[in-house]
Amino acid sequence: MVIKKQSSHTFFLIFSAAIGFILALGYNYLFLQTENNQSLNNNASKEAINITQNNTNHQPAQVGITSFAPAVNQAAPAVVNIFTRKRIKKQSSLYNNATLRALIDRRPPPSRYKEETNLGSGVIVSSQGHILTNNHVISGAEDIEVLLKDGRFLRASIVGRDLETDLALLKVTAQNLSTIRFGNSSMLQVGDIVLAIGNPFGLGHTVTSGIVSALNRSQFRANNFDNFIQTDAAINPGNSGGALVNTQGEMIGLNTINISNSGGSQGIGFAIPSSLAREVMYQLITFGEVRRGWIGIEAKEISPMLAQQLNSEIKQGLLIIGVLQNGPGQKAGIQAGDIITHINNIKISSAKSALSLITNLRPGDIAILKGVRRNQSLQFKVLAEERPQMSGS
Repeated sequence: MVIKKQSSHTFFLIFSAAIGFILALGYNYLFLQTENNQSLNNNASKEAINITQNNTNHQPAQVGITSFAPAVNQAAPAVVNIFTRKRIKKQSSLYNNATLRALIDRRPPPSRYKEETNLGSGVIVSSQGHILTNNHVISGAEDIEVLLKDGRFLRASIVGRDLETDLALLKVTAQNLSTIRFGNSSMLQVGDIVLAIGNPFGLGHTVTSGIVSALNRSQFRANNFDNFIQTDAAINPGNSGGALVNTQGEMIGLNTINISNSGGSQGIGFAIPSSLAREVMYQLITFGEVRRGWIGIEAKEISPMLAQQLNSEIKQGLLIIGVLQNGPGQKAGIQAGDIITHINNIKISSAKSALSLITNLRPGDIAILKGVRRNQSLQFKVLAEERPQMSGS
């Protein structure tokens, strides 16, 4: 009997423990399922919130300038198309032979004239009707007309020209003229966006875009005044004299030439910086010509190799290789072999910078030149004269 009671009690304990274990498992399962469902619901809610926020906060990406229309609208009304005409005298080849000429007619041979036309661009730079363009656009022209953006045709006269920079200034008489706004070309950097506005191939106002490809280009002419802006904005025949503008519609250059085997654009065009064009414009308005200082010397820029050959400690400056007889430099005592290091207390960094310092002098100005002769310091007072004008049309 004792044995029966113990066995029954043990069975009851085991049975109760099993029931409790099963109930615990069930409870844990239900708890975990509930927690997982809540977690899934929470994640789904978070995802829904994120999607809503993304949809609400999303803005279209805008990188840089999306249109150059404001710059074009600012500058284009001041750009004009230029049309020129000139007569070229022609003679029949029969009159080249004296015998035939005597047989045909004893009177002087009749002259034949062929009309030659040219086209280009220009920029209105003053409300008084001054138009800046390239000299080669109007060279030899007997008749010059300009077409304004508003459709007006106007007769233009020549105020003055500067062969050394290939710039010319015209003038028209009209009211309500749009004028260009000058920008600061000295602030340009390679990579800046630029627009070329002009009259390519006679098509009328046309805009092309590009960047500043290089600065201070001067390898194309021998006058030493060139300081071109290079651009890949398309510059074609007829663009000469048009405006090169920045994204604010300010003129930072005057389109001049391109390099091309075919005559069309190949992404290498050049413009005269606005700072140089403006200086020439002021002088043409004031004097009808450009007056530059001149001291009558010929010089060579000192390079490290030249300094070594001269056994000189001077690394920057000008070596005088020629002095014009009775010129300003000779009168001041400058001799071949002298080295000039400063002009008016400004250190010479290159031959171009020295030329600029000299030509910016006005005739009658006194220039103080400092340098050395055989390792002895010297100073010269030079009375600048007017630089001789280039001849040509």
